[in-house]
Amino acid sequence: MIKYKGHSVFPREVEELIYMNEKVDEVAVVGVPDPVAGENIKAYISLKTDFKGNISEQELLKWCKENISPYKYPRIVEILPELPKTVIGKILKRELREIYN
Repeated sequence: MIKYKGHSVFPREVEELIYMNEKVDEVAVVGVPDPVAGENIKAYISLKTDFKGNISEQELLKWCKENISPYKYPRIVEILPELPKTVIGKILKRELREIYN
């Protein structure tokens, strides 16, 4: 669970909302340290092949802001070619947090 300005935000819920964007192939939402908010909501996104290079992080952030509740939408979006995974295909959120730090 991510604590954003006193709100409890469940990463899986935000991920499910972001998956509604037709351009998104994979997404992982993590909390990253923020001195003011406690934690900021960050989304790491991998795009579907047809959309790679055709959409920016700012466009995805705008989509999130328009389609997700004000306290739930990611404040930071980063596009990666592929999200790190275990050998069985589970996304390694721990590695994504380490990338941020």
